[in-house]
Amino acid sequence: MPAKPAYAADPLTITSYGGPSQASMRKAYFEPFSKATGIKVNEDVFNGETSKIRAMVESKSVSWDVVDLDPGPAAQLCAEGAVEPIDWKKLGLDRTSFVEGETSDCGVPEVVTGKIIAYDKDKLPNGPKTIADFFDTEKFPGKRGVQKWPQENLEWALIADGVALKDVYNVLNTPEGINRAFKKLDTIKKNAVWYESNSQAPQLLADGQVVMTSAISARIVDAVKNSGKHFEIMWDTQQLNMGVWAIPTGSPHRDAAYRFLAFIGSPQPQADLTRYVPYGPTNKAAIALVDPTMLPHLPTAPDHIANALRNDPAFWTEKGDELRQRFTAWLAK
Repeated sequence: MPAKPAYAADPLTITSYGGPSQASMRKAYFEPFSKATGIKVNEDVFNGETSKIRAMVESKSVSWDVVDLDPGPAAQLCAEGAVEPIDWKKLGLDRTSFVEGETSDCGVPEVVTGKIIAYDKDKLPNGPKTIADFFDTEKFPGKRGVQKWPQENLEWALIADGVALKDVYNVLNTPEGINRAFKKLDTIKKNAVWYESNSQAPQLLADGQVVMTSAISARIVDAVKNSGKHFEIMWDTQQLNMGVWAIPTGSPHRDAAYRFLAFIGSPQPQADLTRYVPYGPTNKAAIALVDPTMLPHLPTAPDHIANALRNDPAFWTEKGDELRQRFTAWLAK
């Protein structure tokens, strides 16, 4: 009887953000992977602190094998040598079969989340149809839930002011474009109820503190499913954000990490994840395997993705500090 490979005895440590999201990964990814390969998965949790990864790599005491990251921080860590470039040939997956795969040098695209506008149908039977409606306080009087940061708000402000989706980041990359975005935000500033965590958005809506709010689509789907709310999602110009799986440089179980990435990058596990959490799969072939009753709730459903804006992590990596300072100053006025 042949001996088991050495790595089968060593657990693989995978780190994500905890909560319902990681619980869903456990059911769709971690447990099936362990069953298929015999490789045990240990889980860890963090809040996205890239400093932890840097410290591990610098001290040569890396204990995480695979980490859930946003593309911007993943690219930054990759440039610093703290996470390794992905060897797609070793992975055995065609990167062009992934959403944004052609730009994924340092991580395997994991899930797509959608930032949308939501409203309560009981209180607003004829709700907003376009992002311009979110900024139209005459047609839709009342408070708006707005996340207390510039990202997504500046993009939506420009779109509501008439900028085409394809031109948003070109315009926002100019002083005139930034001024234009803040001028549009001025029009809803006195009607804004600022929130900080994604969990607050559906609560603001449920409590009747706002007539509409920006939110992560999965949070709204969950509120409808589990709380019986009659919330409606406006998918027009939803903003897509992607998560990626990255391998810290010096991972003690690199080969097993690649086996895990190959497993969860394949269509069926990605489709399986949607049974537990309504995030969009990144492998394009997974959409055909999704339960048809779940498809309308996913940000990557064909009807929803056609008029979506893909968030530009490279732009926010370069301009984020400057725009966050400007936003904080604008809030204080």
